[in-house]
Amino acid sequence: MFHKVLVANRGEIAVRLVRALREFGIASVAVYSDADRGSLAVQLADEAAHLGPSPSSESYLRMDRILDAAKRHGAEAVHPGYGFLSENAEFAEACTAAGIVFIGPPAEAIRKLGSKTAARKLAIAAGAPVVPGTESALAGWEEARSAVNALGYPVLLKAAAGGGGKGMRRVDRESELEGALRDVFVQTRRLILEVDQPIAVT
Repeated sequence: MFHKVLVANRGEIAVRLVRALREFGIASVAVYSDADRGSLAVQLADEAAHLGPSPSSESYLRMDRILDAAKRHGAEAVHPGYGFLSENAEFAEACTAAGIVFIGPPAEAIRKLGSKTAARKLAIAAGAPVVPGTESALAGWEEARSAVNALGYPVLLKAAAGGGGKGMRRVDRESELEGALRDVFVQTRRLILEVDQPIAVT
């Protein structure tokens, strides 16, 4: 069990983590940017560390500052919550290299699952059920049209890499396909397709 954990996130995510750590009797260190100096997470945490200016690129995404804060405050582990650095394999490795536990999947798993096509192939190889879709990224409009015709409507267009739903579009009919493809390609340049059908989420 850890004695102290640094929470490398903000807002509701950080509040939930700080409260959960308190329930387990673990001290918490909240990090904050200029904009979040008076946030609830900072008020609830046992300790707090300033990361920098308000833009996340200068605070919550700064691995060096987060690791420095963890060391200064004697945190044995870092919990990234979700978003920000939670899916960053380099950050997981940097924590390990610094002798700090990264609370999350190992860097290798993050890398493999960061690509939807690689994750899909892993799931299929493991015998897990997957919705019908493409096995590799589609690099052009004609390839995408051909794949949609083979799968049938409706489909979800998804970025092959990246997260947060960026570039995801539902397409219900052929007349919507060209515009949706253009939107996804403008944002990501590579995509995969899946049949849009209900799936169980646990």
